[in-house]
Amino acid sequence: MSRIGRVPVKVPSKVTVTVDQDIIVKGPKGELSMPLSNHIAIDIDKTENLVRFIPLNNSSQAKKLHGTYRASVANMIKGVTDGFEKNLLLQGVGYRVQVQGKSLILNVGYSHQVTIPSPEGINLTVKDNTKVTVTGINKELVGQVAANIRSVRPPEPYKGKGVRYEGEYVRKKAGKTGK
Repeated sequence: MSRIGRVPVKVPSKVTVTVDQDIIVKGPKGELSMPLSNHIAIDIDKTENLVRFIPLNNSSQAKKLHGTYRASVANMIKGVTDGFEKNLLLQGVGYRVQVQGKSLILNVGYSHQVTIPSPEGINLTVKDNTKVTVTGINKELVGQVAANIRSVRPPEPYKGKGVRYEGEYVRKKAGKTGK
C-alpha cells in the first residue's frame, strides 16, 4: 500500500465530495470531476469529514493508483476552495506580453507574435507587460498552461533571456573568450 494513499483527506465544511462513476468535488470556486478506477474504492466519512482510499486488490495497478487518487482528490479539494496560481516572468530586451480577449500574445524575439489561447477554466492576467499569472481550480491544467507559455521561449543559459517561472534559477554559462 502507498504511504500517501493511507493518509485520509480532510474535507472542509464548504466542500462536498460525491462518488458514483466519477468523483465529483464541489466547492465555492467551482466543480471538478475525475473518473473512478475499478481498482480503488472510496470511503466517505461524513461525521469526521474525511475521505479514505482503499485498493480493492493487491495488483500492481491498484498499488500505483492508490496514492495517485488520494493526491488528485486532495488537489481537487484545494482547487475548489483556494485555487491554484503560477507566475511567469519575461526577461529580455523588447520581450512583452499582453492579453487580448481570452488569449495571450507574446512578443519574445521572434519575427511574429505568438498567440496562446486560454482553455476553459483558466484565467490569464498580465502585470507590467512582463509578468503573467495563470490561475484556475484545476492544478494539472494550470501547470500545463504555464508550461506551454514557458515553452515558447525557455530561458537560455548565456544571457538568461526568455520566459521563466517566478523564483526559477537559471544557471548561466560563460560565453566565448577571445585570445
